[in-house]
Amino acid sequence: MSSAERQVRTVEVPGAVLAVHRPPADGAADGREPGLFVHGLGGSAANWEALMGRLSAVVDGEAVDLPGFGRSHPPTDGNLTVSGHVRAVIGYLEASGRGPVHLFGNSLGGAVSVRLAALRPDLVRSLTLVSPALPELPPQHTAWPTGLLAVPGVPALLRRLSAGGRDAEAATADLLRLVYGDPDGLSPTVRAEAVAEYRRRLEVPHAMRALAGSARGIVSAYTERGEQALWRQAEQVKAPVLLVYGLRDRLVSYRSARRACEAFADARLLVLPESGHVAMMEHPDQVARAVRELIGRAGG
Repeated sequence: MSSAERQVRTVEVPGAVLAVHRPPADGAADGREPGLFVHGLGGSAANWEALMGRLSAVVDGEAVDLPGFGRSHPPTDGNLTVSGHVRAVIGYLEASGRGPVHLFGNSLGGAVSVRLAALRPDLVRSLTLVSPALPELPPQHTAWPTGLLAVPGVPALLRRLSAGGRDAEAATADLLRLVYGDPDGLSPTVRAEAVAEYRRRLEVPHAMRALAGSARGIVSAYTERGEQALWRQAEQVKAPVLLVYGLRDRLVSYRSARRACEAFADARLLVLPESGHVAMMEHPDQVARAVRELIGRAGG
C-alpha cells in the first residue's frame, strides 16, 4: 500500500500536529472495534501497514506518526520525552473520540503505549507490544549505536556524514540489518522503499533532532523511579496484553520477555525465533493470528 493510497489527515493535539493514517476503504463489515498503532524510534505509521491489512476484518485501524516522525511536525515545545509522546497520543484519542482502542506499540511506541495504558486505562481495550522499549540494563551490545543518538554532538556528526555523500543504499542496508532478523530475505521492493524513505528523511530538517531527542527520552525513561518507572507502570496495566519478541532482535533482548510476563497482570507471549525488532513487518501473519486471539479474549 503506497502513501498515495493511504488516507492521511492532520490532527491538532496539545503541543503538536499529528499525521494520522488510515488504510483505503476496504468494504469491511461494520462492527469492528477501533485500533491505534504507534511506531518505534525512527519509524512511522508505514511500519504497521502489513499488520493493519491482515487485521482489517476485525480492527478499524489507524496509525499515528509521533511528533517529529513520518509526516508529523515536531512538537511545538520540543518535548520528545516518552511522556511528551504519550501526551500527543492521548490528545489524539480524546480529540477523535475513538477510545477505548486496541492499542499497538513497537519499541519506543511500546513504551508510550505502556505508560498510556497505565495512566488512562479508559482509553485501552487491549495492548499489543512488539519488542517494547522497557528498561533493560545493561542493554545488549548491538543496541549501543542507538543509545549513542542520545549523546550530544553525535546526531550532528551523522547528519554531516550523510550530507557528505554516504551511499543511501549502504546506510539503509545497515539499518535493515539492525532491525530485521533476516535482512537477506527482503524483497527488492521492500529494499527500494526503505532507501526512498531514508532519502526522504534526509531532506526533513527536523528529522535528526526528533530522532536524537526521542532517543534521549528513552534513556531518561529508563532511569525514572517511583510511580513514573515504566516497569511499575506495566504492573498497573489491567487490559489484556500480547507480548511479541523476536529471538534475533538486536535492540530489545528476549531476556526482557520473562520480566514483562511477570509484570503485566494479564499477559500472553508470542516468541518468533526468526524475527528481529519489527515482527509486525517481518512476520505479520503470525502476529495477526495472535492478535485475533487476544481480541477474542478481550471480548472484541
